Amino acid sequence: MDIFAVLSLLCGLALFLYGMNTMGDGLEKFSGGKLEKTLEKMTNSTLKGFLLGAAVTAVIQSSSATTVMVVGFVNSGIMKLRQAIGIIMGANVGTTITSWILSLSGIEGDDSLIMQLLKPSSFSAIFAFIGIILLMFCKKDSKKNLGSIFVGFAVLMVGMNMMSSAVEPLADEPAFTSILTAFQNPFLGILTGALLTAVIQSSSASVGILQALSKTGAINYSMAIPIVMGQNIGTCVTALISCVGAKKNAKRAAFVHLYFNIIGTILICILFYGANAFLNFGFLDDIVNPANIAVIHTIFNLLATGLLLPFSKQLEKLACFTIRDSEDDIQTPFLDERFLNTPSIATERALSLSTKMARLSEGTLLGSLELLSEYNDKVAETIQDNEDMIDTYEDAISTYLVKLSQKPLSEKDSKMVQLVLHTIGDFERISDHAVNILQVAQEIEQKKVKFSDEARAGLEVMVAALIEIINNATLAFIHNDVKLAAKVEPLEQVIDRLRDKLKEAHVRRLTNGECTIELGFIFSDLITNIERVSDHCSNIAIGVIEINRNGYEAHEYLHELKNSDDIQYNADYKAYKQKYTLPQNAK
Repeated sequence: MDIFAVLSLLCGLALFLYGMNTMGDGLEKFSGGKLEKTLEKMTNSTLKGFLLGAAVTAVIQSSSATTVMVVGFVNSGIMKLRQAIGIIMGANVGTTITSWILSLSGIEGDDSLIMQLLKPSSFSAIFAFIGIILLMFCKKDSKKNLGSIFVGFAVLMVGMNMMSSAVEPLADEPAFTSILTAFQNPFLGILTGALLTAVIQSSSASVGILQALSKTGAINYSMAIPIVMGQNIGTCVTALISCVGAKKNAKRAAFVHLYFNIIGTILICILFYGANAFLNFGFLDDIVNPANIAVIHTIFNLLATGLLLPFSKQLEKLACFTIRDSEDDIQTPFLDERFLNTPSIATERALSLSTKMARLSEGTLLGSLELLSEYNDKVAETIQDNEDMIDTYEDAISTYLVKLSQKPLSEKDSKMVQLVLHTIGDFERISDHAVNILQVAQEIEQKKVKFSDEARAGLEVMVAALIEIINNATLAFIHNDVKLAAKVEPLEQVIDRLRDKLKEAHVRRLTNGECTIELGFIFSDLITNIERVSDHCSNIAIGVIEINRNGYEAHEYLHELKNSDDIQYNADYKAYKQKYTLPQNAK
């Protein structure tokens, strides 16, 4: 084999792997992460998990990616180990779809129009041309992702053809055929398949390489069968690497994947070669083509699943026996970095935790407001604990999103990442003000302070307005509701007005000797914290509005809003002003 053939083979392999990766990424983004997200929900039975794992893997074209996601779900406590087993088995079956796609490169036959159109050489160029147009001239992510799928498929097929052409002369090389003869030994064939797949970390890619080699006409069934078995074992390396540093159940999920493939291979070897010893299968010396290898790949995985699916509980016990319980890990991680390789899932996880943080921040504030009228030590302790937890959430989410923002995100996911990054700081500051209000409540309780009827009446109005604005801002963030977000700013202006009116009334009471300076400080501190919370609610709402307007210019937005004749804004402001009018004695 001369140097040019070697270079051609390497170039073909590079294009093949790049095309497969590009097509897989495009398919994953085109699905919008919807299939992956259902992994969390549709796993209450092993069979359902199997079907779902097969479907997801068929879409994203990688059993390793599916298994790594499952390891991440188990590690985060989202999914139980038993739920993961069916998905892992389904992933092995789903990945066989790739070998069927690749088998198109081996289509032979007559010169009929249908057969000619089925050959990749007939439509790869068209796919590439359409894909490039979609990538260059379309603005929508869905069309760009479709373009990536087309281009990836075309590049994959070009690489496949280059590999096939490069290895074709090897059919006449005695050294090559003698090496292949060694693979008729099942043990060597399995070992070779496992090592090749472990190196490139993709069973689909290694099967594709085997399909390219089959075009030399030197590969028969006795060589192909053990290599395909080994390829399924080699693909477990990715999941095993991903579980390093994970919790015990996540490691067990990775070992379930390994045991499934090893035990499946052993059982099928015993059945197949045992039967061959008695029946002497004549077809083992027959030459295979790419389609035959796709058949072998599919039958092996279906048989392994059929044999082991009823024993999923035993697989779980074996994994638990391997990774035994000792001391549990300190805490389930909030956000598993394994999901960063699947940005749609990572975005969903970050958004889910941000939603939890937002609701916790709102609840913490409402709890502190309740303490103003009825102090409770247990509630006060909970508020302090919540504030610490919210600080931890903010650190975890922001660090995670900075890493996620460096990944290729869809337009929708990119907007959500920007929104969360712009708002989690405000939710954290709201919890800080909740602690400030708690401290005011503690001072009121310790000093047995009582506000005048006038001050108390005005404060009740301002607190009622605050409860509405925090609820609107939180729901607008959680549901990405622009209409609800638009109602926050007019209410914030009303709260600003209430603060000014209450301060004026407070100064008047001080002047008239109706209020002490100490009481005045407490009252002023309280209404200042309330007004500051409304400012952060405004920031959250502006974030929702501006991110959906494809920008984030808070000052510019507020300037435009306050200096324009916005009918809806003015109507909302008027309605809130009327709703939260101070009693006559509080003005």
